[in-house]
Amino acid sequence: MAGNAQQVRFAIRISAEDYIYYYKGQATQVIVNAHDGRRVQFPASCLQPFVLHDGVNGVFSLRFDADNKLIGLDKIGELP
Repeated sequence: MAGNAQQVRFAIRISAEDYIYYYKGQATQVIVNAHDGRRVQFPASCLQPFVLHDGVNGVFSLRFDADNKLIGLDKIGELP
């Protein structure tokens, strides 16, 4: 990773019914427990490219800089 960029990996499963709250703006932040034990909060809008008919499911890598500014979110795997 360039500079002081960091990454956090986490798994998430949000049903289509639950994602409606994020889509409508009733919930704007997602809080997850990362694989390394940290609790991470990020804007729900970051998940929008990954929404399918059954919601959002997968293992993701969230990249952020030394000031905790979001750099990007990538899907790196599937959940069983």
